[in-house]
Amino acid sequence: TGKATTNLLDGIKVDYYGTMTPISQVGNLSTPDIHTISVQCWDKTAMPAVEKAILNSNLGLNPINDGNVIRIPIPTLNEERRKELVKLVKKYAEDGKIAIRNVRRDEIERLKKAEKDEHFSEDERKHAEGEIQKLTDKHIKEIDLLVVQKEKEIMEV
Repeated sequence: TGKATTNLLDGIKVDYYGTMTPISQVGNLSTPDIHTISVQCWDKTAMPAVEKAILNSNLGLNPINDGNVIRIPIPTLNEERRKELVKLVKKYAEDGKIAIRNVRRDEIERLKKAEKDEHFSEDERKHAEGEIQKLTDKHIKEIDLLVVQKEKEIMEV
């Protein structure tokens, strides 16, 4: 939306001493103004890794490392960048839907195994599968609704 928010960095992981660590766990994140995010690393030796992680995040951000703080100017959103962000939102939404469907598949397989092991009757299994499908549909619908809202928010000039 063109406004700086530390949530923008939530998905970024930093190679911190060989461990992929969320950026929020290697420093203090803040928004000194509406167009800038700053990262104050607790360990100054982590700054190059933080900078590299931000550059490699596919968010189109260009961090500025002054040796004490990493400042990340948030570019104003032009039409092209807005469309890129909408594509990114849709990709994350699809990843979420796939994760939900995978949970559904795993649970249905578990139910079938339980029925085979005679812990459930066929009717109980079918009822439980129906409930799982209702939950799956509900959560996928929520994701679709969030995508529509976020797309509207991003495309709003």
